[in-house]
Amino acid sequence: MSERAAPPTSAEALAAALSAEYAAIYAYGPIGVRLSGSARTAARQAEAAHRRRRDALVVQLTTAGATVPPDQAGYALPFPITDRASALRLAVEVEERTAAHWRAALAATSGGDRDQALDALIDYSVRATRWRRTAKISPLTVPFPGRPT
Repeated sequence: MSERAAPPTSAEALAAALSAEYAAIYAYGPIGVRLSGSARTAARQAEAAHRRRRDALVVQLTTAGATVPPDQAGYALPFPITDRASALRLAVEVEERTAAHWRAALAATSGGDRDQALDALIDYSVRATRWRRTAKISPLTVPFPGRPT
């Protein structure tokens, strides 16, 4: 008989979301250099949003006495970013992956932490939709944002 892993605690789920925020911030570097105009501005705004959530999570976890996972020096990107199209495709993927971590945090959190997770899930789902529109990817929306495919 196999044993199921215990569901993550609220702190563990938020720490996983923090790790996703680190990776998103890293990814927006290569994304931004391949974009121009309003798309580059949107990439800067997205990176800033991820930085704000990262900073808030570091403070929150530290204040709670929870373990704050370290940021890595670098992260593997899922594919080379060589042009505008690949940068936009990565922007969509970054937002979807980060949304998935926040969606997972919904099940492990309650109260204000759950509200925080829901706000992040909504924010990143909307941003992924905007990136899909910019990249002319169809469909623009996905059912159940943040759900693993």
